[in-house]
Amino acid sequence: MAYLRDGRSPVPKDERTSAQMSRIRATNTGPERALRQLLREAGYTGYRLHYKKAPGRPDITFVGRSVAVFVHGCFWHACRLCQPPLPKSNVPFWRHKLLANRARDTRKSKALRQAGWTVVTIRECQLRKRPQQQLERVLQHL
Repeated sequence: MAYLRDGRSPVPKDERTSAQMSRIRATNTGPERALRQLLREAGYTGYRLHYKKAPGRPDITFVGRSVAVFVHGCFWHACRLCQPPLPKSNVPFWRHKLLANRARDTRKSKALRQAGWTVVTIRECQLRKRPQQQLERVLQHL
C-alpha cells in the first residue's frame, strides 16, 4: 500500500515505519483517554475536548472554570522526565521536530495564561506511574 507524502518529513528507510507512523493519532490518544476515564470515575464530566475557542486547542478544557489540560505523550513532546530516545535514523530531523514541538507547547501555554486560563500539563509517564496524583493535579484547579 502506497502512502502519500507531504514532503515535511524524510522518506523512511523502511516503508513499515511510514505505515506505523501514519496510524499515530493526534487526538484521542491513549493517555488522553486514560485521563478522561479518571475524570469520569471521579464524577467530572463537564469538559470540552480540543476546544477551538481556547488558544492552543487544549486536549481537555473546563470552559466555565478556565482550566486547560494538555496531555503530552513523552516521545512527541520530548519529555524531560523520562527522556525517551531519539530514532536512530534521520536524527537531525527528529531533534528539530521534537524541539519545535516543545517550543510550540510553551507558546500555547503562555497564550492561555495570558488569556486568563489555568494550564495543567500531564505527561504520559506521570499518568502511567501515578494516575491518581495526576487526577488530583487537575482537580485542585476545579
